Amino acid sequence: MDRPVASPVLEASAAAGVEPGDPAVLLSAAPGFLTEGSPRGVLEAALTRVRAGEHAVLALVLETDGSTYAGAGDMVLFCNGSQVGWLSGGCLEPELARRAEQVSAAGQVDWIEIDTRSDDDLLSGSALGCRGRLRIALLPLRAMTGIDAVIEAWLREGVSLQRDLRTSGQIVFRAGHREQAWQLNPMDGTQPFGEAAWRLPLPRLPRALVLGGGPETPFLVPLLRGLGWRVSVAERRARWSSAGQGADAQLQASPAEALHADPCDAVLVMHHDFELDREALVALADTEVAFIGLLGPRRRREDLFKLLTPDQRHRLSPRLRSPVGLNIGGRGPEAIALSIAAQLQQWRSTAGR
Repeated sequence: MDRPVASPVLEASAAAGVEPGDPAVLLSAAPGFLTEGSPRGVLEAALTRVRAGEHAVLALVLETDGSTYAGAGDMVLFCNGSQVGWLSGGCLEPELARRAEQVSAAGQVDWIEIDTRSDDDLLSGSALGCRGRLRIALLPLRAMTGIDAVIEAWLREGVSLQRDLRTSGQIVFRAGHREQAWQLNPMDGTQPFGEAAWRLPLPRLPRALVLGGGPETPFLVPLLRGLGWRVSVAERRARWSSAGQGADAQLQASPAEALHADPCDAVLVMHHDFELDREALVALADTEVAFIGLLGPRRRREDLFKLLTPDQRHRLSPRLRSPVGLNIGGRGPEAIALSIAAQLQQWRSTAGR
């Protein structure tokens, strides 16, 4: 199975050109499966399990060859029969879970190679579907004292995570100024890779700031968090104060105050209020934020631009996506939220963030 990638050919435009009316019900959260599989979801679960004293094991892909679902650096967590994340479509995880139980009990590292490239497997009916090779490390987190502090630094401090591993059993995790090193013994019968070392960087979490709550926000926040974004919502109006529930941060602040308080890579202007959106664009003109999304039809953007200075328009235009969202079809808050999340994912992938 080929590793899924975002399509590079979609063009940016709004999912719908009308503004939805008052919502009868606002959703404050989405099902937990939206966070499964992303590095953020895996490491958040790891942090929780480690601090609860549970016997969690982190499976980390070291390298791949051929057609594989996962790539180098991808992770899945096993703990007490549960799993967060995926390294395949489900064909590899049962064996990894079995080996993880052994690793957990022994407190030792296991080096595993899974090779499904052979035609013999295909002809005998034992092939798993993919035609690739993976090398995987199974790490007993309870034996890695201090791993929780490194994970928390990556989750909270806006820094990258460096993961260095050697077949000698030397493991180093570093996030910002937090670094921990361990020397782990290999499991008996572990597959020998020879003398090898891997350096697996994990970029910092991308940061999105949503200016304004609205009907789309309760759907958008969990989508972005599930894709690995750190999401803040700034909303001063009492009516929409609950729209940002589930965000990493909720700010009762003006656009200028929110931009100063919460550094971000992308900003979404979604007030459904002409004057508040104008205020946000004025504040954004003085920033270097690379992605600015403005909700609403093109005519509304043109009307807003009439109230800005030529210099403000000049500074905003190269960075502004308006209407924000990919043209995926559909109407209503759910479709609009999905179109915005898809465009941010596409931009993040294209920009190499």
